[in-house]
Amino acid sequence: MAPLKLHGVPFSTCTARVMACLEEKNVEYEICPVDLSTGAHKRPDFISKNPFGQIPVLEDGDITLFESRAICNYIAHKYKDQGTDLLQHGNLHGFAKVMVGCEVESQQFNPAMGPIFFHTFIAPMRGWAPDQKAIDESVVKVRTVLDVYEKMLSSSKYLAGDSYTLADLNHLPYITYIMKTPHADLINSRPHVKAWWEAVSSRPASLKVTQGMTLGSK
Repeated sequence: MAPLKLHGVPFSTCTARVMACLEEKNVEYEICPVDLSTGAHKRPDFISKNPFGQIPVLEDGDITLFESRAICNYIAHKYKDQGTDLLQHGNLHGFAKVMVGCEVESQQFNPAMGPIFFHTFIAPMRGWAPDQKAIDESVVKVRTVLDVYEKMLSSSKYLAGDSYTLADLNHLPYITYIMKTPHADLINSRPHVKAWWEAVSSRPASLKVTQGMTLGSK
């Protein structure tokens, strides 16, 4: 069987999310680099794969998918019988908790953390001055989310129980980058969140993927 084709770049947060899922599921895949600097993601051949012109895109035979969280769900379902059980298959209660955790990440954590990541890493790369006001406002929002996580993680190792799932994995990209900044204290100042992050980030799949997450590296 031909390996899956993942169009993207390893330093991209959304590409890294999918790579981590593929690694956890022990799925063979091929990275097809997309040159963002030349606008390759906005050209017709790429737009035919993702009409929004964003990475990543996954090609699996005659199936083409975009949106990293949707791709991860697809991978976790298709390869449910191998690698890490990221969706708690066969356990309806566990699956429901995973779905809630995934929604919390996408609807609460991601919008709060996004501006911090953008203004710390992306804006300087584009020659723009970071918007400190936007960063400060987002830090307040992230604190609120992580305070909830701290309480949740006081009674379980991971966000959806005592097993590692997509609810945890989806956080990997942003926190990996934030831990390179003074904002790492958002994680380190909360004992249960810190222990959770150490468990998430030390997994073999996480370590392999984060090696390529080089934004901000000198």
